[in-house]
Amino acid sequence: MKRKDFIRKSILGTSLLSTGSAWSAITENDIDELRPLPVIGFNHLPHTNSKIMSNQVLHKANTRGHAHHGWLDSHHSFSFANYYNPERMHFGVLRVLNDDTIAPGTGFGTHPHDNMEIISIPLSGALEHKDSMGNKAVIRAGEIQVMSAGSGITHSEYNHSSSEPGSFLQIWLFPNKRNVNPRYDQIRLELDSKPNSLIQILSPNPDDEGVWIHQDAWFHMGRLDAGVSLEYKLRKSGNGVYAFVIGGEVTVDGTALNQRDGLGVWGTDQISIRADRATEILLMEVPMKI
Repeated sequence: MKRKDFIRKSILGTSLLSTGSAWSAITENDIDELRPLPVIGFNHLPHTNSKIMSNQVLHKANTRGHAHHGWLDSHHSFSFANYYNPERMHFGVLRVLNDDTIAPGTGFGTHPHDNMEIISIPLSGALEHKDSMGNKAVIRAGEIQVMSAGSGITHSEYNHSSSEPGSFLQIWLFPNKRNVNPRYDQIRLELDSKPNSLIQILSPNPDDEGVWIHQDAWFHMGRLDAGVSLEYKLRKSGNGVYAFVIGGEVTVDGTALNQRDGLGVWGTDQISIRADRATEILLMEVPMKI
């Protein structure tokens, strides 16, 4: 694969200083903002909506936080904006996993971020992106976008279509370096080039397959036929894996998952995957300590 050459406060609760004309039109909102949260490692406390096993946490699709703003229909796997659950803060450095559907001709106005690795994966339709680094792009289903917010950026994200809704996964990870120069990248994914396999779409290495971020994380996606079984070996000791089912039915390490279910697994060096029906799955391997 060839590579191409809003939050008002940071996640740690420190104020984000606004400087320059690019920041002058920012307004506070309750949609794309996080409440300041304590950094306490990963949380696996008992909760009626989470099934806790010895080294797994199961988040069924219908237990996620939900917000419908008319133009935005969003499901939150972890605490976000007005959805606050102290037992669902994050899974290691995986802080946000939002499943968003945006109405035609609408979107997120210009807003700031800092010190966060932000990944967008469109599932249907396309998004128009514009940022303070001068990037203007359309991100379509079958592509992946990454931004290292670093020392601070502003950006906007709109549905590219005036007639059809668009959906995407919005994923935020704590970085392993603070205040880096902001950066942007976007590539086309070739998921159909290797059927019934897991294709790397993100890593810490700029020269590796997929996009890269400032974190020891590896993302893989796969489209699997019914009956296909695979093993995923973790890239780094001490990491965990959060599996998210985009569509279909799959069993991960003995736990059955349906569409939009999430399963976090830690304390292992590999996991088993069996597609019980035709399945599309996203694996996010991340450090378990911040």
